[in-house]
Amino acid sequence: MEKIEGGKMIVGVVGKIAAGKTTVAKFFEEKGFCRVSCSDPLIDLLTHNLSKYSWLPEIPEKSEPTRDKLIEYGRHLKKTFGEDILIRLALDKKRNCKNVVIDGVRSKGEIEAIKKQGGFIIYVEARPKIRYERLKRRNAGKDKAIKSFEDFLNADEAEEKLYHTRMLKDLADFLIVNEGSLEDLKKRVNTVITSLTSGKI
Repeated sequence: MEKIEGGKMIVGVVGKIAAGKTTVAKFFEEKGFCRVSCSDPLIDLLTHNLSKYSWLPEIPEKSEPTRDKLIEYGRHLKKTFGEDILIRLALDKKRNCKNVVIDGVRSKGEIEAIKKQGGFIIYVEARPKIRYERLKRRNAGKDKAIKSFEDFLNADEAEEKLYHTRMLKDLADFLIVNEGSLEDLKKRVNTVITSLTSGKI
């Protein structure tokens, strides 16, 4: 994948389930970044919402984008089209944006794809109990199979086995611990944005 020219900035956000990845990405969006998730291309392909892409690797049978289905289809795409396929599709969806923040980066290959383009990685972390409480509050459709803390820990462990998320922390340029208030998180994110946009990295 070729590095994008013309001063485009790409930031990838990594972390475990309900660590606050999307919230971090939304703060970047407030500062003028275009926000896209690695799961967006999966959801778009599975629901046949395809108009924003200039190319597509394939068009699967239409189906409901549950967490299990997203994981299964994501694995298929990566195996068939390369580890960076979701990054390529996410960037294509936002190809007209100057700066892009990609939420939900989940593998070493995806991190490498972002870094090859001169991008940066933020790792967001929080303790399991805090993440579980957040997951219950957000009540997202993809999480409906998680009914208890035990279910959450099982989903967390399954994701860890699949993506080795903990190891990805070592590849990050910035670490944000998200265990306080939304205001605390915003301050931390703004510090990172200032570092990125002022070139102090």
